[in-house]
Amino acid sequence: MSRAGLDKKPEQVAAMFDQVARRYDVTNAILSAGLDRTWRTATARALDLTPGLRVLDVAAGTATSSRAFAASGADVVACDFSLGMLEVGRHRLAGTSSVGAGTPRVGTGAPRPGRVLLTAGDGLRLPFVDASFDRVTISFGLRNVAAVDVCLGELLRVTRPGGVLAICEFSRPVWGPVRTVYLEYLMRALPAVARGVSSSPDSYVYLAESIRAWPGQAELADLVRGAGWTRVNWRNLSGGIVAVHRAVRPSE
Repeated sequence: MSRAGLDKKPEQVAAMFDQVARRYDVTNAILSAGLDRTWRTATARALDLTPGLRVLDVAAGTATSSRAFAASGADVVACDFSLGMLEVGRHRLAGTSSVGAGTPRVGTGAPRPGRVLLTAGDGLRLPFVDASFDRVTISFGLRNVAAVDVCLGELLRVTRPGGVLAICEFSRPVWGPVRTVYLEYLMRALPAVARGVSSSPDSYVYLAESIRAWPGQAELADLVRGAGWTRVNWRNLSGGIVAVHRAVRPSE
């Protein structure tokens, strides 16, 4: 088994996620005590999704978040540089009748689910033309790129003027005692729990280290502004353990 280092070399990060792909979603649900669903819902709300919008989900992994976004009727491109994660996502999409040209259940008023397209791509060199998406998002992936500013710039490039960015990422609990307990959990309990549920527990040592080294809410907001985004704000979730940052590409 291998794990990535905090220098975040792309080939190491991709190989690490290839290793954990099969049990990735189950492990995350256990380690987050089921809060991962709440975080996905908050991200979808920040994106303000409606039928027909074109959405880019970067670092989409197994496309769990992409499927949730598509439930709004938006068409979603799920992009990741881990082929192992995309392969797991492909198998799951193949067995999900509600994704694609689905039909809403009679009487529910639910929109027809949008399409989900899987594609391999690096967040530092997105394989899409300029201004090709109405919404762009990255959940728990910005922390894993080697150059955050470059990734934020690429997300800006592929977003149409007036389009929305939503970043869901681990952050800093706002209450001191909770922050202390949380950091203790990260560095000791999380790797121990991962040994019981993950096929690659060493990868979760990297997870703990990368979260601890990640900037807080205000610092990330400054990075987003520095990349050219406007109207940057954030919403704390679970007491600040996770935050959703929202921003808008300036109109031209």
